[in-house]
Amino acid sequence: MKKIIIDPVTRIEGHAKITINVDDNGIVEDAKFHVTQLRGFEKFCEGRPFTEMPSITARTCGICPVSHLVASSKACDQILGVSIPETGKKLREIIHLAQMAQSHALSFFYLSSPDFLAGMDAPKEERNVFNLMKTHPDIVRDGIKLRSFGQKIIEALGGKRVHPSWIVPGGVSHKLEADIRDNIRSGLPEMIKVAKKHLDWFKIEQNKFSNEIISFANFPTLFMGLVNDEGGVEFYDGKLRVIDSTGKIIADRLEGNNYQDFIKEEVESDSYLKSPYYKPYGYEKGMYRVGTLARLNVADKCGTPLANDELAEFKAIERGAVLSSFYYHHARLIELLHSLEKLQLILSDKDILNPHIRAKAEVNKFEGIGVAEAPRGTLIHHYKVDEQGLITNVNLIIATGNNNLAMNRGVKQVAENFISGKEITEGALNRVESVIRAFDPCLSCSTHALGAMPLDVRLINKDGEEIDRVMRG
Repeated sequence: MKKIIIDPVTRIEGHAKITINVDDNGIVEDAKFHVTQLRGFEKFCEGRPFTEMPSITARTCGICPVSHLVASSKACDQILGVSIPETGKKLREIIHLAQMAQSHALSFFYLSSPDFLAGMDAPKEERNVFNLMKTHPDIVRDGIKLRSFGQKIIEALGGKRVHPSWIVPGGVSHKLEADIRDNIRSGLPEMIKVAKKHLDWFKIEQNKFSNEIISFANFPTLFMGLVNDEGGVEFYDGKLRVIDSTGKIIADRLEGNNYQDFIKEEVESDSYLKSPYYKPYGYEKGMYRVGTLARLNVADKCGTPLANDELAEFKAIERGAVLSSFYYHHARLIELLHSLEKLQLILSDKDILNPHIRAKAEVNKFEGIGVAEAPRGTLIHHYKVDEQGLITNVNLIIATGNNNLAMNRGVKQVAENFISGKEITEGALNRVESVIRAFDPCLSCSTHALGAMPLDVRLINKDGEEIDRVMRG
């Protein structure tokens, strides 16, 4: 028996490792994805005023803080018992769409494109964005433009690109100014053109990766995501829809407030990442996927012209749901295009400069649940408070956690397909990492433990001798 350890997994957000067990003949027997970091936001938020939760929980991540601001503030809206003004809602959507755009650009151009442009089997020294600056400068330049555009919108609205505090319970903290609106609108046509150009390129480029498409977490699962009243792609609001691998809707119009009726969480001993599953189907059959691939699978349309055409073409890839997680990349570019188109629509609204942007109240309810779509999938914030509005309990179901069971099975599938015999190539190991990159995990967001955490504490004297040791878990 031989154990292969990939530590750390590279070009992802956060810290993780992969272990692969092979027998004496070099045949893969098992493979696991382990998240090795722990944050613990659910515990240390207890006792804080609920009004602080958006700014606190946004700090779980430097890439998708706006999604946490959105989900957290929506939970706080429920505790206040208010409906936020329509303009306040649209302004939240604008900054959220900007985050979708910058995050998708980061994932595709910075983290994953080295595999497409340098090649899966290229030396690791060549598989990075710095090398691509030399070999494919135009593509890298466009990727930087797209990400920078989204970040500048976040900064213009929220005051800073990372961890803005503009979204607050009840709405947003200040109105949109005309010059900011006009500046964003003026840049959108070029960004839409750039996004469409690279989507067209990748639809052809991905045909070179047929072996990866076949084996990158390509198996039947459920898919879950928000849809709006017309069944379209929805990031901010809407209801949850669950489909099976044939594309059949098995649950629709699910309320986020009732998530505990259909989502259950398990904890595995080898990871700090929780493992949610679709409760009616049980732990084994209830595996589901979220994120770009899932959102396009569950939706009937995008709701913007160019993205609608792209979604129709995407759905023609398979008769049922598109199953290979390699297509997360394709879906990511469609959503990037859709986000930019939808920004155009919302910024054209005649009431977008309305100063009525926030509703204020005291504690009217002792519980609130906020659901939104983060770049990586469905995000749920659940808070309970006392009469003073102090947090008594927090549960966070993070987008990446929803994909945990599928990522683990995907790692094993890739290992079985690309690792065999006595020699283990760098290209094979890179593919094992690449299946994780397809999901675009955000591990800093998602590492929360239930119950007692594993612990190993050793007391060492000045001579380096162990004089006591306490282990738990």
